Amino acid sequence: MPLVSVITPSLNQGAYIRRTIQSVLNQCIPELEYVVVDGGSTDETLEILKHFQARLSWISEADKGQADAVNKGIIATNGEIIGWLNSDDIYYPGALRRVVSLFENHSDIDVIYGDGNHIAIDDRVIEPYPTQPWNPERLKRSCYLCQPAVFFRRRVMDRFGLLDHRLRYCLDYEFWLRLSEGGATFLHVPEILAGSRLYPSTKTLAFRVKTVQETNHMLLRRLGYVPDEWLLSYARIFLNRKGIRRLNGGRLDSPVTVLTAKGASAKPFGTMAAAPLLATSAILVTLIASLRWNRRISRTLITTLGKWIRGHANVLTGRLF
Repeated sequence: MPLVSVITPSLNQGAYIRRTIQSVLNQCIPELEYVVVDGGSTDETLEILKHFQARLSWISEADKGQADAVNKGIIATNGEIIGWLNSDDIYYPGALRRVVSLFENHSDIDVIYGDGNHIAIDDRVIEPYPTQPWNPERLKRSCYLCQPAVFFRRRVMDRFGLLDHRLRYCLDYEFWLRLSEGGATFLHVPEILAGSRLYPSTKTLAFRVKTVQETNHMLLRRLGYVPDEWLLSYARIFLNRKGIRRLNGGRLDSPVTVLTAKGASAKPFGTMAAAPLLATSAILVTLIASLRWNRRISRTLITTLGKWIRGHANVLTGRLF
């Protein structure tokens, strides 16, 4: 069995890292090399690491962020297969054994990714992660790989380099795109391998606008343009940060739907006066985002905005009296 190296970057995640560590050590594979790269935690993290130090390696020192910590771990390890598990995520039982078997049977594959779940602070499943079958063109429009459920061969690092330490929010997405564009081979296994924790203070939720901003800048550098789906996502999240959102089973609707629903629950005059203004704001934010990153407005984007307008014409053009 080939050696598997798992790297966990960490900073003040004492509330979760014990479960992360246990999920790795409980994989029960003989060839496992596990290192935790801590950025200088001041909570109970170091005490937890000391408790497990007979079964893993760890360091705690200042770093340049999450990507830098992962890079340190990759450089410090020797495994042919690499997994990167954040300090609040978990592997499900048997995940590593399954991944090793797949790599052994597919010598031509560079990256294997499985399905995952979004999980709550108590490990309860919130929803399945929206993973999709491998399609390099679709990857440009959506980051559908569940990061803790992704594993890659060390030869990938030799060909494509380490993570971009300048990135704070889309470091994994940029890495997948870089590999895809360079010709790395990906294999999707439709099995749930990992849990990606989702709670209010995660970067995904706490810094949604910054996340999409950084992603759009990265896409412009890497692709030369920003796909329409990311421009629309920016408009939705930009407006939702103001608290203009509709909770619909945990799903966020498009800006016009969100704003219309918001207006519909207000007093009649507020509905009539505010909804057209807010819906128009959603459209304007999208157009400004397009000009900001692409210096153009695509036919697809115009068509999408047209559907928004037609779908809510009664709000945009009437009901003022």
